[in-house]
Amino acid sequence: MQTSPRFYAQNLLDFMTNSGVLYELHTHPAIFTVEEACQIDLHIPGTHTRNLFLRDHHETMFLVTLRHNTRIDLKKLSALLGSGRLSFGSPNRLWTYLGVKPGSVTPLSILNDTDKKVKLILEQDMMDAERINFHPLDNTMTIGMAPSQLMTILEEQGIKGHILDLNPARPDA
Repeated sequence: MQTSPRFYAQNLLDFMTNSGVLYELHTHPAIFTVEEACQIDLHIPGTHTRNLFLRDHHETMFLVTLRHNTRIDLKKLSALLGSGRLSFGSPNRLWTYLGVKPGSVTPLSILNDTDKKVKLILEQDMMDAERINFHPLDNTMTIGMAPSQLMTILEEQGIKGHILDLNPARPDA
């Protein structure tokens, strides 16, 4: 089991720059909730995201990255993923497997999962956007990039991001 992250914000940014990944960096006060992010998001173009770090009773873990305004019913998501009943992973589990603290979760957290214990789920509608925004492992920064750039980073690190239509997991009206 991993206990210390491979990437922190600055070496992640250095890695992306050295790898030729195209991104735009924005700095801002720390953000801990989607509501707080909405105030900052007004000044950053593109599709803003949120992340759900989930686990089922079989200890299967998922990192679900989706548009910040996509509503999800966890029971329906569980059925869609073919998993057991889902609950949120603890801050300790989040640190152990993804090397981030609550509020700083990002699809790039998966780079710290060297044991490949967490399944990355990327919302199809989010991946269809021109530009997506998320934290680079630190909630005082937001990076914007094309979804294809995210996929390039993941593929170069041997990580499979599962792009999934999450519409069937929406709550009933």
